[in-house]
Amino acid sequence: MKYIFLFVLACMHALFVSGQQDDLFRKIHTLDSVVFHAFNTCNIETFKSMFTPDLEFYHDKGGLTDYDHTINAIKQNCERKLGLVRTLVPGSMEVYPIGDYGAVQIAAHRFCHTENGKEDCGTFKFVHVWKNEGGNWRIARVVSYDH
Repeated sequence: MKYIFLFVLACMHALFVSGQQDDLFRKIHTLDSVVFHAFNTCNIETFKSMFTPDLEFYHDKGGLTDYDHTINAIKQNCERKLGLVRTLVPGSMEVYPIGDYGAVQIAAHRFCHTENGKEDCGTFKFVHVWKNEGGNWRIARVVSYDH
């Protein structure tokens, strides 16, 4: 009887943890949508608000950049009217909690724009480290790779 109780308790704990992870997954998925809707529509103010001021952005081709560089690059893309559109690759996203800090998001995304009358697209991998400060979630670290 004791083992049945422990088994039931373990199952309940697993369901509780799974539910928390599902909630976290949905939260990060929603935040990802906010960031990249702002990116796709050139809503610079919303885009800026989704990153911590101490942002570190690691790019396999471009190296390490910061918040100002990231925001200025997006502004320049918008000013040049590149029509760059980002979509999350369906089924690619994984989300894991990071203790009392926030979460890590691992996924692939696709960027497309029209060049010389043809659609030019690339699919790349990324990691976002999300920082939760009192319910205000922002991206603190980005690793963008496989370009």
